[in-house]
Amino acid sequence: MKMYNPPHPGEILYELWLQPLNLTITQAAKKLNVTRKTVSALVNGKTGVSPEMALRLELAFGKSAESWLAAQSSYDLWQLESKRDSLGVHRVAA
Repeated sequence: MKMYNPPHPGEILYELWLQPLNLTITQAAKKLNVTRKTVSALVNGKTGVSPEMALRLELAFGKSAESWLAAQSSYDLWQLESKRDSLGVHRVAA
């Protein structure tokens, strides 16, 4: 099964929660009890969702921590696909 360019979790946060709820990055940071810089980096795709941030997002917005981590994992794997051939890995026979 092939994935097709999943969105960064920060994009999901912005489009499904911050925009519809008219929350600024500063307001979201206060709700999450993190710095504005932390939320800004996430929304702008400069950082990923850690397990701690996933739990904070679950507590604030209701979407499970597991789903935030799954979104991050899907995004990360998609980014690595372009490097598949350059990893130099050799298949091990079963």
